[in-house]
Amino acid sequence: MDLKNVQSINLASILKEPGSKSAEGVIAQRVGPEKGGILLAEPADWRATVTHMGGEFWLSGEIHGQALMECRRCLKPTPVPVHAYFQHLLNYQPGVEGVKLVEEPEEIYYFGEPDLDLSNFLYQAFALELPLTAVCHEDCAGLCPVCGADLNETECEHTKELKKKTPFVALEGLLKEFS
Repeated sequence: MDLKNVQSINLASILKEPGSKSAEGVIAQRVGPEKGGILLAEPADWRATVTHMGGEFWLSGEIHGQALMECRRCLKPTPVPVHAYFQHLLNYQPGVEGVKLVEEPEEIYYFGEPDLDLSNFLYQAFALELPLTAVCHEDCAGLCPVCGADLNETECEHTKELKKKTPFVALEGLLKEFS
């Protein structure tokens, strides 16, 4: 297997006859495009194999890493583990620029160069496995809705006032009665 920093695989040796070609690599800072990609807490590892099946190619692979997301309560950067797998049907058509998706009659990606760029496949798989939200820890208190203070580090005057105004104050002692 080839260890690569570039997210591509050279298929020149299997374009004309059946066989398999594998590659692996590490993505250091960001999965996807420079603007709008997914920040990483630590480098992500990827592996991919392309198998020529007599006319069509089968791409399968995986990417494992830790994305850096904002905590939904306090907005601190929070590492989130991601394990993504992908499989796609490919077809070699000399002259096609880049990788083109054709959805009918079935979903097939067309490519025209022996060097197959995997960056979009890796990005899509990684992005689809991200959770919608992340929490830095289960008992994260979040931010004060009035002044924005981090309630994990300090208790501001607003939170004391807001606790008194909530409609659930009357239910506060109910749990103690039933325990």
